[in-house]
Amino acid sequence: MSRVEFTRRSEFDPASWYLDLPAIGELCRDGLDFTSPVTVVVGENGVGKSTLVEAIAGAWQNGFRGAQDRLWSAGGSAEDTDLPRHLTCIGAQPRPYGGCFLRAEAMHSLFDRADGDRVRDTDQGLNELSHGQSFLRYVADRPIGVGLWILDEPEAALSFQSCLALLGVIKDLAAEGSQVIMATHSPVLAACPGAEIWELTEDGIEYPQWDELDLVRNWRSFLDGPDRFLRHL
Repeated sequence: MSRVEFTRRSEFDPASWYLDLPAIGELCRDGLDFTSPVTVVVGENGVGKSTLVEAIAGAWQNGFRGAQDRLWSAGGSAEDTDLPRHLTCIGAQPRPYGGCFLRAEAMHSLFDRADGDRVRDTDQGLNELSHGQSFLRYVADRPIGVGLWILDEPEAALSFQSCLALLGVIKDLAAEGSQVIMATHSPVLAACPGAEIWELTEDGIEYPQWDELDLVRNWRSFLDGPDRFLRHL
């Protein structure tokens, strides 16, 4: 995928709450271009990271059918917006079915489907592993091949060491021809080599270097002296 554009379709509500998010407003006004195989999306809670990646995932999945649809995503939730219906994904044609959309609250459902497609009953099921182990194994085994991988805050399942392992897997995905879009609060994952960083702010989307991120500066400051923060609690 090289670009996402907003295309107002039927039943669009111009009063939709997500339009008040500066980053989403920027998407709807100007569209977004992807210039690297790996895009890392960071920002404070409430700026629209999950709204953005969920909308891109939903727009990409539109038109999927059968097994590809089952294994690409666990499906939407009642909290999802209608924004995906108004987005157009521009890029590879025909759209590759590989990759997946992984978000913490839907992982078990997606892994249940993958477990149902196991070749041998003796193979260990993903949901028999810990949260972090199952996440890493699903991505590392890549049961659905090259395509678009969208990861929403994967650090929720991962230790520090597992975050490093995921960076290795992401490097392999990019080398194989996949594209990765990852929303994260982790300075470790944000350091993904070769990634373009999008920082969602109250003013829109900025494109800083890793060491310019508030995320990185804040963690460094805390680790250098936790008491400077804890004494204010």
